[in-house]
Amino acid sequence: MTFKRGARLDPGQVRDVRGRGLRGGGLAVGGGGIGLVLALVWVLLGGDVGALGLGAPGDPGTGSSALAEECRTGADANERQDCRIVGFVNSIQAFWSDEFSSVGESYRPAETVLFTDGVATGCGTASSAVGPFYCPPDERIYIDLGFFEALETRFGAQGGPLAEGYVVAHEYGHHVQHLTGVLQPGGGGAGAESDAVRTELMADCLAGVWANHAAATGFLEPLTADEVAQALSAAEAVGDDRIQARAGGVNPETWTHGSSAQRQAWFLTGYERGTTADCDTFAADL
Repeated sequence: MTFKRGARLDPGQVRDVRGRGLRGGGLAVGGGGIGLVLALVWVLLGGDVGALGLGAPGDPGTGSSALAEECRTGADANERQDCRIVGFVNSIQAFWSDEFSSVGESYRPAETVLFTDGVATGCGTASSAVGPFYCPPDERIYIDLGFFEALETRFGAQGGPLAEGYVVAHEYGHHVQHLTGVLQPGGGGAGAESDAVRTELMADCLAGVWANHAAATGFLEPLTADEVAQALSAAEAVGDDRIQARAGGVNPETWTHGSSAQRQAWFLTGYERGTTADCDTFAADL
């Protein structure tokens, strides 16, 4: 992914609390903690962290000012991962702000929080094992950048900048669902035809819609075929069937995010058509 070198970044959309991660018993999930694989099956790229029975809701605290000094331009985003996340957040929110405005609505920005180890959120305390997630009560996206390395080393994704962009855009897809009333509390059940799966596939499609318009936001150069392949590889790696196969067995009745093929297909639907109207997974035959 190549950011336009002269693009002006807005680090104010990202709060950096890395190095201040919570440690100890407050991060226990399900009483004794759960492994990365199980956590990913449930909440990877947007599951309901509130349903995991985490600690009491909280606030991540005041962030570092380092990003404001170090992440100023697209050139910085091309050099540093944290600045790249800032660039993606800026581009994604610029797109959705314009999209809402085009239909006479107002987009409410969502802050992204970068953390390490663990973090206090409006949904409760969460560890890095949970993976990236969106918390509706505080309208924030939470990401431990170490997740992207795990996506490659543990789950076999190709990696690359647009894999990161896909993850961030998926989480902002949940924010859009929250603002429009699509995102419902309770997780939407489980199963290959469940509302939970339809919600996640819609977020994949909305991520694809952003990718279609990414260059038009002024932050990014036009996407290449190789970069789109990075996003598709990430989508494949986090399919329920792919993750469950690595854990020992595939059971569609417990799916919450959709298969690898479905996740790729819906991202491509958004990317190739470029319209949110084509992302109605609740009316689609999965």
